[in-house]
Amino acid sequence: MLSHVTAVRYVTPLREGGSLPGLVETDDHGTYGTYVLKFTGAGQGRKTLVAEVICGELARGLGLRMPRLTGIVLDPVLGLGEPDERVQALLKASGGLNLGMEFLSGALGFDPLAHVVDPAEAGRVVWFDALINNVDRSWRNPNLLVWHRDLWLIDHGASMIWHHNWRTAETAAAKPYDASDHVLAPYGPDIATAAAELAPLVTEELLTGVAAEVPDEWLADEPGFDHPDDVRRAYVAALLPRAKTIHERITLPGAGPKGANR
Repeated sequence: MLSHVTAVRYVTPLREGGSLPGLVETDDHGTYGTYVLKFTGAGQGRKTLVAEVICGELARGLGLRMPRLTGIVLDPVLGLGEPDERVQALLKASGGLNLGMEFLSGALGFDPLAHVVDPAEAGRVVWFDALINNVDRSWRNPNLLVWHRDLWLIDHGASMIWHHNWRTAETAAAKPYDASDHVLAPYGPDIATAAAELAPLVTEELLTGVAAEVPDEWLADEPGFDHPDDVRRAYVAALLPRAKTIHERITLPGAGPKGANR
């Protein structure tokens, strides 16, 4: 289960994200930190946070760079001085456990005109996004940071669209991945090498451990499931077979499936 820290100061809203995340300072028994806070009360709902945890921890398990995630306990009174009424309403609706992503001070947003990515790293990111069906890594919204010259992945809340309708999850998880609009597609991603390296790492054990990080309260009362552990097993069941073959069904610009390997 995710570790928890307590928010002690709401710093400012980050208006780049559609869910209006905020920057907060936290205290973990005298150890202070700064996090990007993603709210349970945001319009996208708790499934966005579930996707953030599962995909973020899976990325870390595969050796991709991903800021550390933690649960953040929020007292809504911290935002009373915030003049924006939307922010105040969001804070009031998000008392209790929320999700924090470690703030990488000095990080820059990825600019495809200013940064170069080698085909091996591009391949790993594209393959990972195909695995989780991430539709939110385009040139318009890369959701990548450059920190100390390294590429870092952020913001996976729009991934795994099948968890919004579990009855169709098996069919949806079997679909191909269109990477023609992916921000790293122009860098000649080496999908074949990425698949050979990463697919064997996506084991039932890894996925079970990743799903275990999601707090019970974000999985409780899911329609069609009796217990949060049943929902966790559904995520494992969707991702495990997809990892074995998704490299065969990735479409890049100017090519059909497996076009990156030609």
